[in-house]
Amino acid sequence: MAQKSLKRLLSDTMIYGMSSIIGRFLNYLLVPLYTYKIAAASGGYGIVTEVYAYTALLLVMLTFGMETTFFYFANKYRERSDSVFSTSLSAVGIVSGIFVLLLCCFIRPISHALGYDAHPEFLTMMGVVVAIDAFQSILFALLRFQGRAWKFALLKLLFIFCNIGLNLFVFLLAPAWAESMPALMGWYRPDYQVGYIFAVNLICTAGITLGFLPELRKLRFGIDKKLLREMLRYTWPLLLFGIAGILNQVADKICFNHLVPGEEGRIQLGIYGACVKIAMIMAMITQAFRYAYEPFVFGGGKEKDGKESQALVMKYFVMFALLAFLAVMAYLDILKHIISPSYWEGLKVVPIVMMAEIFMSIYFNLSFWYKMIEQTWWGAIFSAIGCAVLIAINIVFVPRYGYMACAWGGFCGYGVCMVLSYLVGHKKSPVPYRLLPILGYFALALGLYAISVWCKPSSTIWSLAFNTLLILIYVAAMLYNERKALAPVLSRFKK
Repeated sequence: MAQKSLKRLLSDTMIYGMSSIIGRFLNYLLVPLYTYKIAAASGGYGIVTEVYAYTALLLVMLTFGMETTFFYFANKYRERSDSVFSTSLSAVGIVSGIFVLLLCCFIRPISHALGYDAHPEFLTMMGVVVAIDAFQSILFALLRFQGRAWKFALLKLLFIFCNIGLNLFVFLLAPAWAESMPALMGWYRPDYQVGYIFAVNLICTAGITLGFLPELRKLRFGIDKKLLREMLRYTWPLLLFGIAGILNQVADKICFNHLVPGEEGRIQLGIYGACVKIAMIMAMITQAFRYAYEPFVFGGGKEKDGKESQALVMKYFVMFALLAFLAVMAYLDILKHIISPSYWEGLKVVPIVMMAEIFMSIYFNLSFWYKMIEQTWWGAIFSAIGCAVLIAINIVFVPRYGYMACAWGGFCGYGVCMVLSYLVGHKKSPVPYRLLPILGYFALALGLYAISVWCKPSSTIWSLAFNTLLILIYVAAMLYNERKALAPVLSRFKK
């Protein structure tokens, strides 16, 4: 049973990965587009980084843990899964609608408080985007619950292609057409590039909602009040957990301009935000894994071998996450061209941010023990402690060390969350994680990375060749250590 479940997890991860990893990779086209068209010294990309940090926080607040709650209750009350879905979607839809109404009513004081008096429409556009995203999150959760991974992937990729297409038009075609056809392109303003980024996001996000018309036609909107009360008791700790968790990711970007005020703060934030994009390959892997892993755990968590499967998945996840870390660092001399050279001074944050992402991924994997025993408030406690560590490091060190303190703050914050979740989970609901192999892979990966830094050849070509050799050493060690698990696969291949 465990092997069958793992095969399903791998299959779903590959499909979700197509929408997450491939989709985000395609979306990387926007990073060079933005950084080459928006100079670091302008601070424009700092605005983009800051506004998207706020939207990430708002998305967690507007969904208030209902994705995970939906999975839990849909599996708990399978015969009433339609009611669970209707209650979840209606609750999130009402909260999102109220948010948009309040935002429109108080946009002037809000934009003044955040330093966007000149462009309050930036906040309005992204406020509507995040409200639609929150509503769609439950619809996407339904597709995952129903095992409709292909439609999930199609809609995610459709958004990416539309977003890329419109951005390419705005940044590449529109300037040329504005010169050759000024009457037709009277709406285009060369100095409004940041605003066009948000406008394109709004158009694409709203358009994707049309893909859910078949699901919405079958839905009878309504709230089961008794069920909602039960769901809210389960989800409110998840909301605190989510807020604290997302603050671990975006608090540094939200606080940065208050700690380094003025134009210099926006410039530094733009450099940091651009370089972090290179490290986000780890976030792609984590997201694809999460989409498949949540229904896998909640659907099979009560099986006798459920915890054994979780332990096995953890080990393999760490193995391949560390391989991704080595690959990015080995070929950073190539990957750095994703962003404009004016942002390269911030590349030193990449290994720190990537390792922080690995800690976050492990923390996510460890989080299921308290979700399965309905003690989700533990997650809020762990994340709040980690967030406090991150914010403290930022407040103390950002004024002196700039964005480097942001990177180390995330590293320490997620590290604390990871360790606390493991220690408490080991007592409350132990899972037989294979610590020695996991720690061994960490030691090997970090050792090889240290060698690549200390023994780096002066020639770029020789450096890439040397780093490739180090990656092959890691892969060889993986294959040797996992030879028993791979034996059945290799025997079939030989046949």
